[in-house]
Amino acid sequence: MKNFTIHLVILVFLFVSKVLGQETFESRAKHIAIKIEKITKEEKETLKLEIEAVNEQLSEGKITREQADKRKKELAEARAVIIEEKVTLAQNELNELVQEKVDGKLKEKDIPSSYTIRWSRKNSDKDSIRGEKRTTSQFVFAAGLNNMMADGELQDSNYKFMGSHFYEWGFTYNTRLIKTDNLLHAKYGLSLMYNNIRPTNNRSFVVNGNQTDLEVNPVNLKESRFRNVYLVVPVHLEFDFTKPKESNGNTYFKTHKSFRFGVGGYAGINLKSKQILKFEEDDLKYKSTIKGEYNVNNFIYGLSSYIGYKELSLYLKYDLNPLFQDNLVKENNISLGLRFDFN
Repeated sequence: MKNFTIHLVILVFLFVSKVLGQETFESRAKHIAIKIEKITKEEKETLKLEIEAVNEQLSEGKITREQADKRKKELAEARAVIIEEKVTLAQNELNELVQEKVDGKLKEKDIPSSYTIRWSRKNSDKDSIRGEKRTTSQFVFAAGLNNMMADGELQDSNYKFMGSHFYEWGFTYNTRLIKTDNLLHAKYGLSLMYNNIRPTNNRSFVVNGNQTDLEVNPVNLKESRFRNVYLVVPVHLEFDFTKPKESNGNTYFKTHKSFRFGVGGYAGINLKSKQILKFEEDDLKYKSTIKGEYNVNNFIYGLSSYIGYKELSLYLKYDLNPLFQDNLVKENNISLGLRFDFN
């Protein structure tokens, strides 16, 4: 638990540093977000057409309800794999950008001054002449540390603290709940969660009946990683302290311009589970990717909260149901990281 506290302090420090040097970093991150958004929109539209085709077959009596549900899940899983492959490069760009910020290598000259001025003027004029619609949309990206909890204790002896991580990206809608007040918002959407854990001491997961156990691998592993991908619906009550603006006797509301925090949760389904093992033998490098159910719960639900300034916030989420269905030791996933909400 001591290590957890230390790393929490580090993340808070990074968060404060980001707030102090926000514009340049966010401008570059926004370009990457637009790239990911384009990919996901195209693939989601394709998935929508595929689902409509299945519904048409169901309505015509060509397939049963069970067959339709199975086919829809297969299509969602296949499309998730395609999206994951396409956005990997963009995610790597974002990871490198975050690392540059952490290392202090990100300078103002990284963004042309003319672009910064144009962007600032455009948004400044927009702020002064009109407000946002009552419901707005955002692209969300989050990343950080990931681990497991059992009986209230962090399992950092079983899983590498810094080596285990999570990613999340998706789209949200943000609806102002009170027409004449900007404080309360309902935030809801659709996200893909990637939860990764790396076992310690040269171990990997082995399925023994209804139990999924960590066992020492006979091969000297260079990497042992267990990944679960989920499609979830997050819902939060957001408190936004952005002050309204007055212009020509009218009141205009904006969001994500000041401090804000949200509390809520999420629920969804497991799309896939896989174990990735890397090792060397006879001067040859091997990578083994083993897909399977691993007795992982098909559904996921949990609590989440975030607190931040403008687009950036510190993000915490905790699964209320255990990772494995029937394991004697109930381990629940917990994640802590940084979250970006781009309007």
